[in-house]
Amino acid sequence: MDTSDEGRMSRLKEFLLTFFMPEKCYDQFFLYFNFMHVPCLKIVLSKTMGILILVGIVIAPLPQIWKVLWSGSSNGLCMTSNFLELLAISTHAAFCYAQKFPIGAWGESLFALIQIAVLVLLVLHYQGKTIKGVCFLALYCGFMFLLASPLTPVSVVWTLHEWNVLLVIAGRFFQARSNFRWGHTGQLSALSVFLVYLGSLGRIFSSLQVHTRLLRYLNGDIA
Repeated sequence: MDTSDEGRMSRLKEFLLTFFMPEKCYDQFFLYFNFMHVPCLKIVLSKTMGILILVGIVIAPLPQIWKVLWSGSSNGLCMTSNFLELLAISTHAAFCYAQKFPIGAWGESLFALIQIAVLVLLVLHYQGKTIKGVCFLALYCGFMFLLASPLTPVSVVWTLHEWNVLLVIAGRFFQARSNFRWGHTGQLSALSVFLVYLGSLGRIFSSLQVHTRLLRYLNGDIA
């Protein structure tokens, strides 16, 4: 193996160790060729699903924003759906901030809510309601400041956070109903929808993992 091949393998190993597996699992897969090592397979699958969640939350709005800007139209996008999604992510971010969680645990939500707020502004702009869009953005900033401040009781933030799932489901329903009503998807980005789908799969897997570990803990199988 020449120097260039060794360099590529070294970069590949560094990439895999950084994002997908510890070194002991790398050895199991690439030194001993034990591809059926169950604990390592679970680690790799868990990390992969974590990346899917991150992609589904952080990157998904970007193709939609780009498509709206490129086409100069927001046809097919449901304002109610975007608003409910923005509200769901905002309450999650405010809850994490109020609980003083480390930024690494919820920073992707902050990035996503900024993107969705921009998308809402674009939808209103291309509907000929630019002034309303600017007013909405100002009111939203005030709402977030109030929600994350000590003026809002933690119980209120917690209650809003508990409604997250219903808000997201309702948002998807309104978007689907809008597309069915008009008979087309307009400028709805297929890539964004696919990325959200991947993120949802990741969340389902992670939730099942947590549920399984909790049951094992309650049954005394793990310390």
